[in-house]
Amino acid sequence: MYRSTSCNTLRKENAGQSVTLAGWVNSRRDHGGVIFIDLRDREGLTQVVFRPEEHPQVAEASHGLRGEDVIQITGLVSPRLQGTENAKLATGQIEVIASELTVLNKSDVPPFQIDSKVANEDLRLTYRYLDLRRSEMKQNLKLRHRVAKSTRDFLDEQGFLEIETPILSNPTPEGARDFLVPSRLNPGSFYALPQAPQQYKQLLQVAGLEKYFQIARCFRDEDLRADRQPEFTQVDLEASFITAREIQTLIEGLLSRIFKESLGVDIPVPFQRMTYAEAMNRFGSDKPDLRFGVEIVELSDVFAHSQFKVFRSVLDNGGVIRAINAKGAASALSKEQLKKWEEWAKTELGAKGLAYIRLKEGEWESPIVKFFSEEEKKALASKMGFEEGDVLFFGADKPAPACEVLGRVRLKVSELLKLTEGSKELKFLWVVDFPLLQFSPEDNSWVAVHHPFTRPKAEDLELMEKGEFAEVRAEAYDVVLNGVELGGGSIRIHEKELQSKLFAALGIGPEEQQHKFGHLLKAFSFGAPPHGGIALGLDRLVMLLCGADSIREVIAFPKNNRGVDLMTHSPVEVEHKLLRDLSIASTVKKA
Repeated sequence: MYRSTSCNTLRKENAGQSVTLAGWVNSRRDHGGVIFIDLRDREGLTQVVFRPEEHPQVAEASHGLRGEDVIQITGLVSPRLQGTENAKLATGQIEVIASELTVLNKSDVPPFQIDSKVANEDLRLTYRYLDLRRSEMKQNLKLRHRVAKSTRDFLDEQGFLEIETPILSNPTPEGARDFLVPSRLNPGSFYALPQAPQQYKQLLQVAGLEKYFQIARCFRDEDLRADRQPEFTQVDLEASFITAREIQTLIEGLLSRIFKESLGVDIPVPFQRMTYAEAMNRFGSDKPDLRFGVEIVELSDVFAHSQFKVFRSVLDNGGVIRAINAKGAASALSKEQLKKWEEWAKTELGAKGLAYIRLKEGEWESPIVKFFSEEEKKALASKMGFEEGDVLFFGADKPAPACEVLGRVRLKVSELLKLTEGSKELKFLWVVDFPLLQFSPEDNSWVAVHHPFTRPKAEDLELMEKGEFAEVRAEAYDVVLNGVELGGGSIRIHEKELQSKLFAALGIGPEEQQHKFGHLLKAFSFGAPPHGGIALGLDRLVMLLCGADSIREVIAFPKNNRGVDLMTHSPVEVEHKLLRDLSIASTVKKA
């Protein structure tokens, strides 16, 4: 037996007991020949004392211990002397007086201190197995485990079956590139790693399983950032004979269970609901952070007769004038900084500009104020609540881009003014009634906002028949927390004819439909039930629960922001023979 208990269980009432502990040397201190070490395992720390007057040989051996050595000790639990207790440790009232010591494995000097914060993320990822020894990382993975367990327990109670779907499958239109896997047995053919189990979970509904879920591994070949990885995990579920509102109620129950069991936090239900149109018009985002205001205000009526050429041109061409008020931001934004914000809006957001007005010491400071009439200034100040110390930012464009730019500026204002810093608020929201389709000028075609299996709202089917695709809304819904999309779902199309019509609207002709989706259309011809579902991003949810800034903090072995595993050095070049066996010729020339 390597140990009789963990390093986080001993308390004052255990005094006098003989125990055996095993773990890593977290730290070592020499107090005049008496050696103190903090012994660490997954559960926590215990102070171990090596006293030369009681066990001289063991104490002598302890002088050779260094950080991260793996050891086993046996000794008596003893109360710490009064005044030496450590209130920060669960075991801080006791120590173990070692009578036996076995060194199980010596450690080289680690590249960083295990018990300190490491700023260099590349170093952390290169030695991820050491990084995971840190208490913070272990707690993150423990919380992830509790979230997964709560999910399974809750969905099992609701009658859902956990069913695995294939990893090697057909390419699916999920909005990102697929990772392709060559088939050696079928030269020139490829599998795709699933971006989501979308078609399979729908086919499970056709199969009559009725309630499916899976904590599913998904893959997307896309540019990476803090909340994206090439491989990620989602809580995926689908059910038959269910409405959108019933799915939303189910997810509210699931999230309530997760927050209660993982953090001990009660969250209020039902969640607030907001249409996509309202979210965009008020906050410039389909995942608005409701912890702060700074809402977008419509000003087209204020400038309806404006002589300012820029505003006049926008309005005459069917555009809008809108603005947000950064209350109290004037002292934090100099004229030079405002110019930098304008440049940021142009280069990062694709805006034509970012007009502003700063009210400082009673003066309206802006290049555009001279074009406003006194009546316009008065109406503007009244409608925006414009006061000393405020800064107004304007969006003048078609409604969608104007709101999107102001939405990004709104978040930048929040960051500047620290509007959510230290906030413990949990603002959940359902965003509903998304557009079904949007036109892509780049592709010169209509594309699905969610995916091509999403059901149009019943009241908009006539608009779809008329080809008025821009006005068709979807039976789709996203759940949002504090400005982060936790997940999205929809009621699906279950009729073969309607699915074919939507494919046609997306420019997918009959032949291509049969080639890519023939299996699904065929399945729908055998009595597919009405069904719908949702997928929650597990990594993203755990990231928020942990208060982390990146999903890399809650994934055991993530890739960096270049999609590279620095620990195993993948991806790697492969031998020519392997490529030849897969009937693949590489066009990349080695340097």
